[in-house]
Amino acid sequence: MTETDENSNGTKFVLKDSWSIRPCSVYKDEYDDCTSIKARFHQYFIHGESVDCTQWHNDFRNCVRYEESNGNDLAAGQAVIDSEEDRRLKRFKGHYGNTVWRKRKNPPEDWSKPLPDWLEKRYENSYLSLKMETEAEGKMPKLKDEKQYCLIM
Repeated sequence: MTETDENSNGTKFVLKDSWSIRPCSVYKDEYDDCTSIKARFHQYFIHGESVDCTQWHNDFRNCVRYEESNGNDLAAGQAVIDSEEDRRLKRFKGHYGNTVWRKRKNPPEDWSKPLPDWLEKRYENSYLSLKMETEAEGKMPKLKDEKQYCLIM
């Protein structure tokens, strides 16, 4: 998905992955949260030092520049997109670097087999089964073991 913009000459620019740019308020909120006293205490407790929050501030400034120019400041937009890509790669580093588990291409063949009897009995009066019953019949669910509680207000 791409975003198409026109400059003053009428030529069109296409910014690839513009869908990954979040609303600018999100970057400001993340920066404010990162620099708060509570976050600094948490960072010190977890990492032993404060975390650098300048990237959130840079993303906010670039996002505002991109939005205020109606998408014509492609450098600012691309900077935010690159930052989002880096953030995504860091987040999935453990997933992509996993060499212990083999990733599946298809679900197991018996993924939809019925539950064992003991498990069926355990969940026969669960919220999910009552909700499914309600949806199928189009009426209010009736609990099988209705209990009465005394409520004093």
